[in-house]
Amino acid sequence: MTASKIPSRSIMNFPISPSRQKKLNARMDNRFATALVIACVLSLISTIYMAASIGTDFWYEYRSPAPENFSDLNKIRDDFVDSDPDEKTYNDLLFRYNGTVGLWRRCITVPNKSTPWYNSPEKTESSDLITECFSFTLSEQFMEKYVEPGNHNTGIDLLRTYLWRCQFLLPFVSLGLMCFGALIGLCACACRSLYPTIATGVLHFLAGLCTLGSVSCYVAGIELLHQKLQLPENVKGEFGWSFCLACVSAPLQFMAAALFIWAARTNRKEYTLMKAYRVA
Repeated sequence: MTASKIPSRSIMNFPISPSRQKKLNARMDNRFATALVIACVLSLISTIYMAASIGTDFWYEYRSPAPENFSDLNKIRDDFVDSDPDEKTYNDLLFRYNGTVGLWRRCITVPNKSTPWYNSPEKTESSDLITECFSFTLSEQFMEKYVEPGNHNTGIDLLRTYLWRCQFLLPFVSLGLMCFGALIGLCACACRSLYPTIATGVLHFLAGLCTLGSVSCYVAGIELLHQKLQLPENVKGEFGWSFCLACVSAPLQFMAAALFIWAARTNRKEYTLMKAYRVA
């Protein structure tokens, strides 16, 4: 073998001074630390947004003209808080009385019982109206939806039934995945290793998919409901700020997942290359 084919030691090994090596390590640590801080902030914000959207009642709002009278107020309340709810009945009340719907509760705007004119059939002032809410029970969350809302003889509408169940379950799955990912991140800090944060990133990615799925199921469910129950004239429906929080939470979860996975994989790769270089 000729001398030109023998790699010289100076080519195989590039000696780095301790001070330069320390600067390179500090630069890498700063990059990863910045990425992790941003990812943690995004994760925290998305968790707060998701929790707020689950706990509030403004996923969908109806805007209707003020009723001329409330002479049947007792019947309205009885129908709205019925323990065996009729989907068509309570949706009609939501349409007529500026209703709002969340994942857990439905609300309407009615006169306050304590007002002096409570039994008066005349039109009331807006300052005398209050919002009354009624929670969906767990059995109601899993109750079947019918092809014609309120008509048990038309058969079960499987699509709307499972859309409703998914929109209720997926936000809790998303929140649980993010909390579990946070625990893994704390373990990674305790172990002083970035590699376990890959699992945190994967969990946040799955949480983002669950949030996106929940939002999609809710939109599809509302559209299908309005195809079967037409909104009355002068009644408008729109997605509320609780729904918007869930929509914002999904991309934040995806961005946090990308940063967690990038930091863990890049750190692992550079650590492996540096170790191989030192051995060589």
